[in-house]
Amino acid sequence: MVSTVTALGALRIPRTDIHYAPCMKAGNWVFLSGIEAVDYETELHPAVAGTAGLPHHGLPRHRREGDVICARFKQLLAQAGTSFANTVRLDQYYPTWKAVDPYHLARRAAFGDYIPPSTSVIMESLLTARADISASLLAVMPGGSREPRRVSAPQVTAPVWSGFVPAVTAGDFIFIAGQMARGADGNTDPRAHVPAHSRWGGYEIRRQTEYLIREKFIPALSAAGSSLANAVKAQVYLRDIDDTAHFLDVWESHFGKRQCALTIVPAKDFGLVPGIIEINLIAVTDGGKAKKQVIDGCIPAAMTYGAAAVRAGDLLLCSGMLAVDNKGPIAGIAADKALPYFGIAARAQMETIVDAIKTVCTAGGTHIDNVVRIHQFHTDLADFSLMHRPWQEALGGAPIPFTAIGVPATLPVPACSVIADAWIYAP
Repeated sequence: MVSTVTALGALRIPRTDIHYAPCMKAGNWVFLSGIEAVDYETELHPAVAGTAGLPHHGLPRHRREGDVICARFKQLLAQAGTSFANTVRLDQYYPTWKAVDPYHLARRAAFGDYIPPSTSVIMESLLTARADISASLLAVMPGGSREPRRVSAPQVTAPVWSGFVPAVTAGDFIFIAGQMARGADGNTDPRAHVPAHSRWGGYEIRRQTEYLIREKFIPALSAAGSSLANAVKAQVYLRDIDDTAHFLDVWESHFGKRQCALTIVPAKDFGLVPGIIEINLIAVTDGGKAKKQVIDGCIPAAMTYGAAAVRAGDLLLCSGMLAVDNKGPIAGIAADKALPYFGIAARAQMETIVDAIKTVCTAGGTHIDNVVRIHQFHTDLADFSLMHRPWQEALGGAPIPFTAIGVPATLPVPACSVIADAWIYAP
């Protein structure tokens, strides 16, 4: 099958066989993945590294890092034929909270008065040593009534220091920023928390999840002309992965069981100190031409916590996948114990996930060649190169739009070491 997506700005990482696609154009969508302030010949970009022996000259280091990333955004968007004005979603990962505010200054300077819905999460590590910001950006092509429009829901706000728009529509799609248990005034909302000094009277993860759904997602979706029934994709970040079952119990009571693509990832920290969960959401409008189609039952149910995937318009959005079947972790993980230095578990996990994505693509009417975004969450980034090979084989050596982030161990299935979250173009 001939791919209907185009890689822009592709490069081969020096001294490796990795062919990286920082930008994928697919129909009216533009996907930027894993953008870091990196010169792959020299580690950090020279503008970030600064002058040896003069560490405190010029702008703060993280501001310089943010400036380089935003300049790369602008360059790739222009190459694709779009601009900051047509962006609809931002995802950012940092190994230190100290990078966030300087990056926000760079982002505001580059984007101007409009910053799209954003999610920022503190994680363990990035692929590049000394890099402290990894960002992915989604945009639409101009025209065709796709221009982002702000959603007005007074209780759904963003911290003033971040400056992003909490929710936008673009055509039939709705993009809602990462939401936390924060009131409209920016402070924690008592309704989201167990009362002080109470042993019982609620459970914190349940209170925060319920609050996000009732006080953030329902109002935002309603204001955008949609509802929970038309949610198609959510990413969920948990401070404590042991909260997974409680979260799911609350989530499914509102959204239904396996009716939304769902990725659950452990996180190290959040912008809201008492926050233990952050969720972003994509939906389609109730009366739009882009219809929601749940794709499920084609792979083992235990591989995902939501539907295997949801097709919405011309996108197939997979749930985060783990290398398990309905009996537990795949056999290749256990086999690694006898031969621990051969990378058996790493390769077996990603082979299982890539094969599952192929199956889901077939069920969703598309092909894995049309993958436009891959976010991988690793407990050990040393596995990345081994886990990259199944993608190379599946895509025939084509450039790959990857982001790889180191997350706190353990994953929702403790024996596994990676979660893969893939988006595929489905024209």
